[in-house]
Amino acid sequence: MTTDPRALPGADPHTGNREVDPVTGYDTTGHDWNGIKELNTPFPRIALVALVLSFLIALTGWILLPAWPYGRDYTRGLLGLDQGEMAQEGARAMAGIRQDWLGRFADPDFAALAADTALMGLSMPAAGRLFGDNCAVCHGRAGGGVPGFPVLNDGYWLWGGDPETIAETLHYGINSGHPDARFAQMPAFDWMDRADRAALAGYVAALPSGRADPASAAATLFQDNCAACHGEGGTGGLLNGAPALTDDAVIYGQDVGTVMKTLRGGRQGVMPFWSDRLSAAEINLLALYVSRLSVETGRRTE
Repeated sequence: MTTDPRALPGADPHTGNREVDPVTGYDTTGHDWNGIKELNTPFPRIALVALVLSFLIALTGWILLPAWPYGRDYTRGLLGLDQGEMAQEGARAMAGIRQDWLGRFADPDFAALAADTALMGLSMPAAGRLFGDNCAVCHGRAGGGVPGFPVLNDGYWLWGGDPETIAETLHYGINSGHPDARFAQMPAFDWMDRADRAALAGYVAALPSGRADPASAAATLFQDNCAACHGEGGTGGLLNGAPALTDDAVIYGQDVGTVMKTLRGGRQGVMPFWSDRLSAAEINLLALYVSRLSVETGRRTE
């Protein structure tokens, strides 16, 4: 059974195809959802205004600013702005400002540089970024070291932790192939009897805790084979690149197994030289920054 729409309440008796909602005055669409009728309301005027304004703003931008690409170029706009050139100008301006204070580091008078608190406040954040870009991958973000690479934020150094010595290491590297590079190598003791190597490894592993017996046969082995580089009792390498064995500043590890591996195969780490990548001023800035890491962390030793 069908219902004639002209018989519905509110239906237009003349057209017979319209039904007007008596409350809002809007036509209905004829859809009925469980007694709820859908109104055919007009599109909101505020939305139309927003669309027109959006189009006018976009059109203004297309005319005034760089907008449309064509081939390998693009429309410049009436204002003639070029974001690439603006970025380059900003970078040049920043580089000029940076060069004003960075140029002062070309003179390696580290005492004078460190005494200038204003300069330190300006340069150390930049030095931290320089360290992060070039050094952190091996030595850790805060200089805390990773296995195979030395800690830089304590007071233990293979060559010396003053800025002058650090700058020299940065300039020339260690085992880097540079003609002025520092050289250091832990030779392999594979020629030694395995039992002697095991005794020597146990002695070296016990040095940091103070439990190594100085009267033992292993102590004699150490004196005969290791003390020339690592110092009497393993207390230091005397700036020859051989680490002290009595503290916790260990590069590769000082458990018995790791020491056995070191004795069997030797070690020869490489620190690259940076004089072909960084300027002298940047190297001096970085050297001063690294020399201050142990102060910042409170791990400096006297």
